[in-house]
Amino acid sequence: MTTGINFKTKFLTERALQSASRGQAASISALETAYESDRGRILNSVAIRRLQQKTQVFPLERNAAVRSRLTHSMEVMQVGRYITRKVFSSLSDNQKKQFGLDGLERVFETVVEMACLLHDVGNPPYGHFGEDTIVNWFKRHIDQLTELSGNSLDQHQRQDLISFEGNAQAIRIVHSLQALNLSYTQIASILKYTRCAAEPKPIDNYLKKKPGYYLSEKGIVSDVLNALNIEAGCRHPVAYIMEAADDIAYCIADLEDAVEKGIMSTETLSTRLVERYQEIAKDFGISDEKDIGKLADIVARASKKAADNHVVSNSEYFVSLRVSSQHIMVQHAATRFITHIEACYHGSFNASLLEDKSPAHAISASFKAVAFDYAFSHHEVEQSELQGYQIISGLLDKYGQLLALTESEFSSLFSKKCKFPLEKRLLKKLADKHVNAYKLAVANEPQSEFYFRCRMVQDNISGMTDHFAYDDYRTLFVCE
Repeated sequence: MTTGINFKTKFLTERALQSASRGQAASISALETAYESDRGRILNSVAIRRLQQKTQVFPLERNAAVRSRLTHSMEVMQVGRYITRKVFSSLSDNQKKQFGLDGLERVFETVVEMACLLHDVGNPPYGHFGEDTIVNWFKRHIDQLTELSGNSLDQHQRQDLISFEGNAQAIRIVHSLQALNLSYTQIASILKYTRCAAEPKPIDNYLKKKPGYYLSEKGIVSDVLNALNIEAGCRHPVAYIMEAADDIAYCIADLEDAVEKGIMSTETLSTRLVERYQEIAKDFGISDEKDIGKLADIVARASKKAADNHVVSNSEYFVSLRVSSQHIMVQHAATRFITHIEACYHGSFNASLLEDKSPAHAISASFKAVAFDYAFSHHEVEQSELQGYQIISGLLDKYGQLLALTESEFSSLFSKKCKFPLEKRLLKKLADKHVNAYKLAVANEPQSEFYFRCRMVQDNISGMTDHFAYDDYRTLFVCE
């Protein structure tokens, strides 16, 4: 029963909320202006520019045709826009009025696009492998550093620090490190997971399967949820579309990059996709003959397109593959959003829009399975990941020396008279924004100094691009 849904309440800026408290309604044009301001802040941010030198699949890639995090995020933007427009075109005028969506299409679309562009800004160098490296380093060293330095962490702070996650780091970047001053709605749109990193992982809760924010950002997240009337543990509705757009974009893109690098041919890819789809469709219980042959038909059309154009055959193959498969997945995501619109509105829909064992789900799962088998498991990727592990671990070993000092010893690094020249030089290598964020946080919560110092080190490492991390590692280990 979809009663009492008014999407406009999820797209209010702080100024609009203040006006509402005085009984004044926010106009659509005022909201459009506010979110265009968010768009400008995001597009001009350093965090977005850094994505051009961060890994999608292939670290330290020199071939410009292979995707970086930035080009991937741009493609996610386009898919998010596509899903949004499909949702609005599928609703009648009466339904748009019923759900409070009338006149909101441009606002909705802008917030979705910017959520898609921002979704990976928290990823460290070397992608998810870099993420795991940071987590493992802190798990191995945090207790020893705490004891050695005479500092203390409560169990929630400790759990928070050993749960580094790109999605949570994204919230930290836009609010605490870059201070982009985004609207509450835009911040909520990238809150993909709703669990604080300090909390244990629950069983069978999709929305909390990964950390979504840190203790350091618990205050702003609470403010955002309260302002937009989102229950604790729930999402903003835009986050469902952003997530689906990411799934749809990367499952095809990773395969195209593998072909671009010569890891496999389109002929091999076609065979493997059809094979995996048949296996997955059987596991999902898909029995309709038309659905069983769906991916085979798509692949056959793509192969014919490639054969008809010998100049750019691979490009033609992927254009056809992408258009045909995305149409199915986008339509399915939009339909699921509308079917579950009440739960999506409240942010309580405890699933992905694509993961329901449908033919669309089988297509995306097939793409991901083949990418895992041939791209992610390729020796070049694994070798680069091992290199990334060595680089990030080595950098943490060096910068981690800042965590071995007592609070007073670390404080002395900011003075002219300092007995720790090595650590002082390491501190000077940190970006000003990371040090300033540390100082501000400690001024507000002096009892949590060591927690914020650890955060500062994580901010420094995770904010590096692949190439910067590589260069910094060589600089610090040049004499070893």
